[in-house]
Amino acid sequence: MAGAANPIDFDHRYQGPLYKPEHQAWRATLRKFVDTEIMPYVDEWEEAGEFPRDLYRKAAAIGLLGLRYPEEYGGTPVNDPIYSIVTAEELARTGAGGINASLMVHGIGLPPVLAIGSKEMKARVAPQVLAGEKIHALCITEPSGGSDVANLKTRAHRDGDHFVVNGSKMFITGGMRADYYTVAVRTGGEGRKGVSLLLLERDMPGFTRTPLKKQGWWSSDTAALYFDDVRVPVENLIGEENKGFIGIMLNFNNERIGLASSANAYARVCFEDALAWARERRTFGQRLADHQVIRHKFAEMARMIAATQAYLEQCVVRVQDGETPVADLSLLKVQATLTMEYCAREAMQIMGGAGYMRGSRVERLYREVRVNAIGGGSEEIMRDLAARQLGI
Repeated sequence: MAGAANPIDFDHRYQGPLYKPEHQAWRATLRKFVDTEIMPYVDEWEEAGEFPRDLYRKAAAIGLLGLRYPEEYGGTPVNDPIYSIVTAEELARTGAGGINASLMVHGIGLPPVLAIGSKEMKARVAPQVLAGEKIHALCITEPSGGSDVANLKTRAHRDGDHFVVNGSKMFITGGMRADYYTVAVRTGGEGRKGVSLLLLERDMPGFTRTPLKKQGWWSSDTAALYFDDVRVPVENLIGEENKGFIGIMLNFNNERIGLASSANAYARVCFEDALAWARERRTFGQRLADHQVIRHKFAEMARMIAATQAYLEQCVVRVQDGETPVADLSLLKVQATLTMEYCAREAMQIMGGAGYMRGSRVERLYREVRVNAIGGGSEEIMRDLAARQLGI
């Protein structure tokens, strides 16, 4: 049909009724930023295991760090998750999830402060973070576990006008370079009712960090954190004592939309790179793309990507309408990471040795599949949560 969208032209395809001119304007701004400030340096940063701290300030200057945050703290308060989808799609073009995870780490560290923190704390912390001057990490996962937040072991007891913190956290994104840390601790009895949130700062005595090497996300700053009688002023309590669990839970739905958007966008990157290769590579006298077995791989990838995108957009519409579809958001996250896993595998198969070489976006994303399937709620946890929400 004349004028119909090419089903594998993703830029054209995702400009339906949900995507308004302001979303496309943001896409253009962010694409220029990614193309000029990130893409030329990805391989260098991945090999170095870090990216320049100045990237935070540059990201703040175009409005990336402040998007969807209150104007009074230097943000742009658009209450529209479509911006999150567009942001995930454009950042995914780097093919390097570690850069994106560390650059946007405030998206999990800052929300609890803004949701339940004191006015003084918000005014002190948020403007610096949204300006890219300070980095803000979230610290929940421990050596003993991560998804079972209600049973964390790191403890804090009251001693006059301070809390004294002892314990450790593991796999913390932004852990080495962060200036602020939203730390979940146990201040009361067992279970979620004994959990509090404290704001720690990097130079507090007794607070130490160790960098961690990983299978993927090489340029992401990831660390183990150790607390040895760290004294934290009482005014650094985020919200009320023993009521910090809600501060963690409030951001989960937004986080899962972001994670699903990213995973599906990474799947598209794998599709696009493999397709470009298959159209140029010749085997047995014809293009690789002309072999039926290869065409079927692309058809299946396109089907999964389109289905995941439709599910994502359906969930976003429900959130915009005021719903909290916990079961569907959980299953969406599973759907998206399974799609990413399939597309990364098939793209690697199609590209063969070229996909296995360092410097390939497919090679990086293939290594990053598992962190997407585990982080933000593992596939197993998400399925079980969805089943319980469905009353099964």
